[in-house]
Amino acid sequence: MRQRTLAGFGDEGQRALAEASVAIVGVGGLGCPAALYLAAAGVGRITLIDSDTVSVTNLHRQVLFGPDDVGARKVDAAARRLAAIAPHCEVMVMPRRLSTANAAETLAGHDVIVDATDTFHARLLIDDGAAGLGIPVAWGAVQGWHGQVTAFGARVRLRDAFPEEPEFDLDVCDSGPVMGTVCGQVATAMATEAIKIASGAGSTLEGRIEVLDGRTGRWRSLTVRGSEELADVAGDDVRSPVGGTRA
Repeated sequence: MRQRTLAGFGDEGQRALAEASVAIVGVGGLGCPAALYLAAAGVGRITLIDSDTVSVTNLHRQVLFGPDDVGARKVDAAARRLAAIAPHCEVMVMPRRLSTANAAETLAGHDVIVDATDTFHARLLIDDGAAGLGIPVAWGAVQGWHGQVTAFGARVRLRDAFPEEPEFDLDVCDSGPVMGTVCGQVATAMATEAIKIASGAGSTLEGRIEVLDGRTGRWRSLTVRGSEELADVAGDDVRSPVGGTRA
């Protein structure tokens, strides 16, 4: 792969990707493009976790699916597509919904988790499970024209930005329109974060949430402090307003 010649990546980074195991939770507008790029980049094992089926309303943004996949389980349709694109990648499917009872078991054994879910309940389950297992997370969300992307790890977690689940969850995919190309922009940024985590190349976005306004094409950066850092600094640090985002 031509990325082997990249400074700071090289053969060592490519070998690390080939040995990496990535869990993608949510095979939708973010999970589909992220899975596509991770498999094509040379990730050795990808686990797809989703309990949903393909709907015709998904097709404008969930790019692993076509009209013939409508009604099929998303994990199965996505696995078939990834096998055709990247036969070197071992794809595992888990047609399940994460819960408090199964989150740790489901996420265990992976090097990176890609959180491509669309509700705060699921996001906080992943955050808690990943923290307990010591697994870093590549995270993103979209709503309408807007998107957000970051990485969470040992220093900063989602709960540092949102300690509790919002009372009203505005993050249901069918609750409003979303620009498919914004999903693609955010998802590829998430895949880049996952590649950096898995390969050790570059530095991640941990501690910063990048916010995209698709109408202008501009990104802005918001600082997120970890709980330990907040104990050592003044109270005027910025925490990210991650509410009201969805995939």
